[in-house]
Parts: sequence; structure tokens; C-alpha cells
Amino acid sequence: MPQTSSRTSVTSRRSLLRALGGTAALGALAGCGVPAAYVQPGDRAVPDDSAADKKLTWANWPLYIDTDDRDPNRRPTLEAFQKRAGISVDYVEEINDNDEFFGKISPALMNHQSTGRDLIVISDWMCARFVRLGWVQRMDRAHQPNVAKYLDPLLRSPAFDKGRLSTVPWQSGITGIAYNRKKLGREIRHVKDLWASDLKGRVTLLSGLDESFALLMQGNGVDITRWTAADFHDVCDEVERQVHRGQIRRFTGNDYTKDLVSGDVLACQAYSGDVIQLQADNPDIRFVVPEEGAELWSDSLMIPNRARHKANAERLIDYYYDPETAAKLAAWVNYVCPVPAAKEVLASSKDKDTAALADNPLIFPDTTMRRRLAIARDITSTERVEFARRWNTIVGL
Repeated sequence: MPQTSSRTSVTSRRSLLRALGGTAALGALAGCGVPAAYVQPGDRAVPDDSAADKKLTWANWPLYIDTDDRDPNRRPTLEAFQKRAGISVDYVEEINDNDEFFGKISPALMNHQSTGRDLIVISDWMCARFVRLGWVQRMDRAHQPNVAKYLDPLLRSPAFDKGRLSTVPWQSGITGIAYNRKKLGREIRHVKDLWASDLKGRVTLLSGLDESFALLMQGNGVDITRWTAADFHDVCDEVERQVHRGQIRRFTGNDYTKDLVSGDVLACQAYSGDVIQLQADNPDIRFVVPEEGAELWSDSLMIPNRARHKANAERLIDYYYDPETAAKLAAWVNYVCPVPAAKEVLASSKDKDTAALADNPLIFPDTTMRRRLAIARDITSTERVEFARRWNTIVGL
């Protein structure tokens, strides 16, 4: 998610336990295990109006697309698409929280109704729920040659959507560790370095279950592509011990950046895109992919059921996978670019600052970093209620 709204904004964060009224609602909707909510493949599509009706509606997060420096209401890459394709795009910045947006559109989807949106962007752990419920349509790769050619191999086949048939990454990122090298006076190389005595009371962890667990598992040497329930409970046991000994200052949403900048916190779980922004003002802030590895995540584009402009949406997605367009977007949002070929485009820029982005491993991970990155398997419907209950008890949600 973009820095200002966050993957788990502390001001807008709502677990489904609160937004939907407790564990029963969480099990019914977020758990994705209720047969009545599942939509069969034959009931997902409606006649496509794309050929005759040159428009689409796209729901995204705030500040997650390039804007004109002189006019923030103008979006250069999107305007270029509309002019080139002759397709009008109603771009709506309405997603501020994954759970909140799930609750907003789930009644329509589970009742086989249109959401009024042709394209949405949500985090992959939430995409997994939509895919399992049959709430999204498969894309036609014949309409998406750029996606087929340029999508980063690391992102091509997550456990919840093998072959990326129903989802396409919009932007990607890394959950690793950020720390203040100057104030700490040493390097951090491992997840377990967070438990060192000189960091007591100066560490924060992310409060969201889906955002935090994978990196902590990697610190235990777990392959997060195939983790088990026992691995999860081992992490919870460790975090509980660190809470009781006062090692962890608090659990946070995206406001961990404030603690890191102020010096109240010396090391924390962090998102790569946030740290790029922080480093612009404070080069002493470092981001590390631990030697055990770090989680590679994505916020992905999906076409919800009964979208009336599916082909138009597929065309828009493919446009953003053209390396020239992907480079323009990457230069603005500063997340991990899902189109590695965009690196050469940026490197050839006459603007030195733009060209330098091509060498930033937090936008284009280098070979060493890529070996340490993995996409975590998602939490299944049968696991979610139990795991959320235990994790939320620990972090105080």
C-alpha cells in the first residue's frame, strides 16, 4: 500500500471481528468456508459491454498511482492510456483498508450482484479469499501479452492463484527490518537480532496478522511457502515471551515510521516502500532483508464477478505492464516493480535522480536479495479464526 494510507493504516484499520461483529461473522465471511457464499464458475461473468461501451471503473488505494507535480488531480500514465485506447476510466481512490473494503463489496458478490467496479486492487492475502470464494474472474491472457512476457518470475505463481490466472500484481514490496544504524551502532542481519538486549523496549512489530507472521517465521528458519500450524504457534510463543520481558515497545500499523524517525524505536518490522521515503530525509535509516529471508508481497489487480467491462480492464492491466509505463509508475510510487524490464528504462533516463532508481534494490531487488525473498502461503479458511484469535490477543486488538 502507499505510505500515507498503509497496508494496515492505524486510523482506518478494522479487523472483521469489529467491523462485522465478532468471530461468527469472521468465520462466515472472512473464513470463506460458507458454501452459500461460493460462486460457481458459470455464475461469475455477465455479457461484456467493452466493445460498445468504452469505459471502466477502477477502485484503488489513495496515492498509489503517478500524479502530475503541478496538478495532483492529473494522473499522467492513466491519461495516456485513455487517450491511446479511447477508454474512459473512472478512477476511484476508495480503498483504505483490506478488511473494510471486503465488508463493503462482499454483500453484492455473495449475492451474485455487480459491485459497480470493473477492477480492484487489494493485498494478495485478501485476494486469496476472493479467489477461494469464486468472487473474481479469470483473465484472458490473449488480451495481455505484456503481462505474459514481463511479469516478474518471482510473482508468477503464488499458492492461492497458481499461474496468476485471476490476479496480476499492481505493485510489490518486501516486509523486512528497518533500523537506525547510527543510533544503534551496529548492523542487523537476522530476525532474532530484534531480541538483543540493547534493543529492549525499542522494537515494534506490525500488528496485522497477515502482515507480520511470515517474517517472524523466517527468523525461525521456516520455509514460508509451506508453513504449518505448529510454525505459527511457535512464532506466537516467541512473541509472547518478548512481550512479557518488555522487548517490544508496541504493535503498530504504518505509524511505526514515526517511532523510527523520532528515535523512540531503533529497529522494527517495516515495508520497503516506506523506508525509501524515510531514507530521503535520514540516510542513517537502513532496510535489511535478513539472511534467513523476507516476505515478498503484492497488491494485486482483480476483475470482480459481473464486471461489465472485463476486456477493457484486461487492456488497462496490460498497458501497465509495458516497461515504459511500468518505469514511470515505479519512479513515482517507489515500491518493488513487478516488471523487471522497467529497470533498463529508468537507467536510460537523462534525469540523474530517476536513473539512480534503477540501482535501488528496494525497487529492483538484486540477485542476492532475490534469493532471500519468498511469497508466503496464505492463511486458509479453517486456520483463520483460530489464528486471528490468538494473534489479536497477543497484540491487544
